[in-house]
Amino acid sequence: MGKVTGFIEFQREVPTRRPVEERVNDWFEIYQPFSFEKVRTQGARCMDCGVPFCHTGCPLNNIIPDWNDLAYKDRWKDAIRVLHSTNNFPEFTGRVCPAPCESACVLGINEPPVAIKLIERSIIDYAFEQGWIKPEPPEVRTGKRVAIVGSGPAGLAAAQQLNRAGHTVVVYEKADRVGGLLRYGIPDFKMEKHHIDRRVAQMEAEGVEFVVNANVGVTVPVEDLKSKFDAVLLAGGAENSRDLNVPGRELNGIHFAMDFLPQQNHKVAGDAVENQTMATGKDVIIIGGGDTGADCLGTSHRHKAKSVHQFELMPQPPAERAKHTPWPMWPVMMRTESAHEEGGVREFAISTKEFIGDGNGNVKALRTVRVGPPPTFTELPGSEQLFPADLVLLAMGFTGPVKNGLLNDLGVELDNRGNVKTNDTYMSSVEGIFAAGDMRRGQSLVVWAIAEGRKAARGVDQWLMGDSKLP
Repeated sequence: MGKVTGFIEFQREVPTRRPVEERVNDWFEIYQPFSFEKVRTQGARCMDCGVPFCHTGCPLNNIIPDWNDLAYKDRWKDAIRVLHSTNNFPEFTGRVCPAPCESACVLGINEPPVAIKLIERSIIDYAFEQGWIKPEPPEVRTGKRVAIVGSGPAGLAAAQQLNRAGHTVVVYEKADRVGGLLRYGIPDFKMEKHHIDRRVAQMEAEGVEFVVNANVGVTVPVEDLKSKFDAVLLAGGAENSRDLNVPGRELNGIHFAMDFLPQQNHKVAGDAVENQTMATGKDVIIIGGGDTGADCLGTSHRHKAKSVHQFELMPQPPAERAKHTPWPMWPVMMRTESAHEEGGVREFAISTKEFIGDGNGNVKALRTVRVGPPPTFTELPGSEQLFPADLVLLAMGFTGPVKNGLLNDLGVELDNRGNVKTNDTYMSSVEGIFAAGDMRRGQSLVVWAIAEGRKAARGVDQWLMGDSKLP
């Protein structure tokens, strides 16, 4: 795969990020252009490794060595065909996936891994530029109707697969635009939204119907879906944000990340946002050290915050792969996102004990304490600190899907984590009701959502038709 000696001859190279002083003043994607000749060179580094562990590192089981080889050989049209055979939306994963495939790359045992994510994104972007991505409507309709609730990556992947199998598919989205978390959650500096729009246009041309401003279980009765459709797929998100119930939680100025981030997505889209929560000129504390916290960090920089601290309960990870996560596992290690390059202070092994008010009902500071390692997180004596804060953003993850409305009305069984319980075909405890993505597995990655959507589509197709040719 690639050039036989490529991994010896060439070093890993990926696009550089735009200068910090430039990118913090706009909402465009952060990476500089990267020539296709350089992409070909990166494809040449893919080894003839015998057992390509990148396959299993990727939840979609992408056929990575094949399209690396095709990119190296300048066979881009063949490369996008192979890439699309396992991934409906490589333009999404090529931008926001953390690339577990690269962590499992055989070359990565003792060298920097193949730049798989870069090559994936380059293939799909070039395919769109060349006009190769066209609608693929089914030749024959089955007469079966499927409703999909949620238009995030799981819902979109399932919709495209089921429509191409010949079923009539209607996607219900409670927001005013299609895309779910891709649209209202991931900042534009990580993924501009025209990538969603062109896919939606393709899917509409293929026959998929999208209904927005449709909150199933609230504005759209569940019974309407059950009576009008042969199957229903639940593909909503794990939207219950994890709260921090410490003294002072009732103060003004404390917000969930997923109340803060979508407002800016709306603003970038040109919408009027009344009473938008802004970080401008404020001391900002972000509680949560993951991707959502980093998204809040980058957004706060662009708002021109006075200062930003990002808190993480866990201890600071090592600079290199931790010994307890050896290859080909996803490594525990220190990661620096683009938002961290832009400024702010990361605080590890820290726990918030109290929100302190200013006497007028607004937060003005946090009382914290340093803690030891998990699982006990023992508080360290004498380590209390006060941090000034005009704005606090809670980015500590999610506890599962919202139960009121849709799930309660359907009466589906939940697992011990509060997610929709399904069998191997992704059907819930209610016949004809399926589930996929975060609503089924809990908060996870975009690549997992697409994989779940594809698998659920096969389950739905098999239940409707008795058999399925979907992958």
